[in-house]
Amino acid sequence: MLSHGRYTEEGNPLSHGAGAKTREDETAMMNKIEEAIIYATVMHQGKTRKLGKIPYILHPLEVAQILTTLTEDEDVITAGILHDIVEDTDGMLEEIQKRFGEQVAFLVASESENKHLGESREATWRQRKEESLQVLKNSRDPGVRMLWLADKLANIRSLSGAFSRQGEAMWQNFHQRDPSLQLWYYRSIAELLESSLNQTAAFREMIRHLNFIWPGGFEIHS
Repeated sequence: MLSHGRYTEEGNPLSHGAGAKTREDETAMMNKIEEAIIYATVMHQGKTRKLGKIPYILHPLEVAQILTTLTEDEDVITAGILHDIVEDTDGMLEEIQKRFGEQVAFLVASESENKHLGESREATWRQRKEESLQVLKNSRDPGVRMLWLADKLANIRSLSGAFSRQGEAMWQNFHQRDPSLQLWYYRSIAELLESSLNQTAAFREMIRHLNFIWPGGFEIHS
């Protein structure tokens, strides 16, 4: 697996001022993003989301759309399209690196949980979340934080919609059925993202959904 430590802020285009994009830059960016959409569509083919049973590919496309409100960086947007490939398909991080580059692979790795093969996802839920939260906590990379925010916003939009229809019964669809532990996870993410992204519309929307499902679950600090 690609080490998170191999990617530094100095090598991250988000850490520097970006110049105006040329037509050639925009064409190359679209080609990379379009290739990622095709690749992700094939890899997620036949899979559906837990809630609503919609085609799975709609989730990474939503994540990518949210990312376009946060950044113009093509690697971050591409990683949004590919972020569930390693965790939820038989796709490999090495293949992503080969096709889309090291920066994209690094970002995807930051959002890919250790599968703990041979153990049930229910039994390892807390451990997997704690491990992934540690990755987020240790990262100073803005692309990682944006990717986490976009993914969790897309997820909690779905949760909020299901909660409005089903109430607490919706938790029966998940590996973790205890809503208090689900709150712990989303609140932990919000705490880690707040200092860098609390002025974004995406962060504030995530908190609105969180407080709809768990009233008083999180207060934004000005």
